[in-house]
Amino acid sequence: MELEYSKEAFLSGQLLLIDKPLEWTSFQLVNKIRWAIRKTYGIKKIKVGHAGTLDPLATGLMLICTGRMTKEIEKFMGMEKIYTGSFRLGATTPSFDLETEPTNKKEVRDYTMEELEQICTSLTGDLMQAPPIYSAIKKEGKRLYTIARAGKTIDVPKRKVHVNEFIVSERRLPDVSFKISCSKGTYIRSLAHDYGQALGCGAYLAQLKRTAIGAYKLSESLSLDEFLNALERG
Repeated sequence: MELEYSKEAFLSGQLLLIDKPLEWTSFQLVNKIRWAIRKTYGIKKIKVGHAGTLDPLATGLMLICTGRMTKEIEKFMGMEKIYTGSFRLGATTPSFDLETEPTNKKEVRDYTMEELEQICTSLTGDLMQAPPIYSAIKKEGKRLYTIARAGKTIDVPKRKVHVNEFIVSERRLPDVSFKISCSKGTYIRSLAHDYGQALGCGAYLAQLKRTAIGAYKLSESLSLDEFLNALERG
């Protein structure tokens, strides 16, 4: 996607396709881009927002809206999302990913592809999903991860999500690679946890990359460094 690198273009509104770096929060990425645009063009204030959070341990496509394009964020957020990554079988974690230490370790037997694919089928379609307690969802004005990190027990209500496609792309036990397309609000970490529970050995998310949002593809995106360098060149 061609961007126009000018003060007027960013204020009028542009859609940036950015590949989020590992260990960056979505908030940090937006802040960095906002700061860079303001500094480059001497802008006192500009709206910049994203159309769908990625966890710090995830990489991949983020849609960043500037200026008047921020009014379109809800439209972009409602689009189907596609992810690839891997689950690690044989344990669970409180965060459902690598942010917290694995516990409840169990032996992983030699599951066949057919057995692995059957669990995918059971987790496809309309699902009532419990979001991870380590998430940015707010409850009583506080982020769930803040409550969880304080060691408090949280009751997280389930919510309806839709998984359009869930396939195992590679079996290298204890890791299982996947491709998932799903609706807004679906937590892949929760799918990892539910997948492990269904298998009986536990699982957590080991790697995650978002490859598409609607018709927008990761292959069309810029790395953060590429965007910042292009911004500097003008």
